Amino acid sequence: MICGKNKFITFSYDDGVTQDKQLIEIFNKYNLKATFNINSELLGQPGALVRNGVRINHIKNNPEDVKYIYDGHEVAVHTLTHPNLVDIEDDKEVLRQVEQDRVNLSELVGYEVEGMAYPCGGKNCDARVADIIKNNTIIKYARTIDTTKSFEPFDDLYRYKGTLYHHEDWDILFDMGKKFLELQTDTPKIFYIWGHAYEFDIYPERWNMFDEFCKMMSNRSDIFYGTNKEVLSVI
Repeated sequence: MICGKNKFITFSYDDGVTQDKQLIEIFNKYNLKATFNINSELLGQPGALVRNGVRINHIKNNPEDVKYIYDGHEVAVHTLTHPNLVDIEDDKEVLRQVEQDRVNLSELVGYEVEGMAYPCGGKNCDARVADIIKNNTIIKYARTIDTTKSFEPFDDLYRYKGTLYHHEDWDILFDMGKKFLELQTDTPKIFYIWGHAYEFDIYPERWNMFDEFCKMMSNRSDIFYGTNKEVLSVI
């Protein structure tokens, strides 16, 4: 418990894309904290994706800009080049993808990076991969793409499941947000939301919707707002 608070909110966004800058403006406006998971060897690369029939930019931020873009938030590992680690049979290559990304990012931001989110969809982690990371790096937590739809802290920090993927269902996002605000608890509860900033561009009105959500969730005296590291290290 921090300063008498048992309720925690944290956000996590993947890939290190240019849309992160607009997202961070929203977080900063409402005094919210987030973690951004970055592939260091893909920084500076152009790209585009098609989602729901819409072509959207998937441009990675330049390495020299990482420190100031993410200032006040947390930068974390997303592997060097975004492979599915479960598909890599060589344990040394799994370790290289994680640890070298961690080292690269630490040099860019000027502090020791200690968090991670697994890349790719589907089955993107297993016990072997989690053990490699836990036993051979200083990574303190690693988030999967699975969600619990629960405010209960998940018990495995190296195969961590968040509460909600923010683009899954916006009605659920707002409904869970209201329930979290109303929640009275004597034990730690966490609202962990994750996604990709580029997904807001599929339907641009979602930027305003997310702004409304962040405003609703912010500046509550009974809630601790922190990065993934700050929250998961104390729950």
